[in-house]
Amino acid sequence: MAKIQRKLSGDYETILKKIEDGILDGSISATLEDQSDFNNGKIKCSVRVFERYSFFGKNRVSLNVTLLQSNDKDIWLSAITSGGSRAIFIKFNTLSEQAFLNKLIDVLDNKKTDNK
Repeated sequence: MAKIQRKLSGDYETILKKIEDGILDGSISATLEDQSDFNNGKIKCSVRVFERYSFFGKNRVSLNVTLLQSNDKDIWLSAITSGGSRAIFIKFNTLSEQAFLNKLIDVLDNKKTDNK
């Protein structure tokens, strides 16, 4: 697994849309598998689960992104990848997971990610 956690600033909905669009536009095989949203006035939480095919690993890799806004300005992001290995007992190929996470990092850092 690969993971990042960050504190972000800006408009919550704009950041969420930027993440969704950036991940989906960043890989021809990327899909949004499911999503969940909670809003309780001052608290917002969004979960997105993306998948894409890894040509290197010849398997699918998932990326779970959670955004949490606990007040009007602080936005927290947690992103975790999984599924980047074809091994049965020992996980030895995590390059696909890190590459998928790097797409998200590029989106967050405003780097070009369109690979279509």
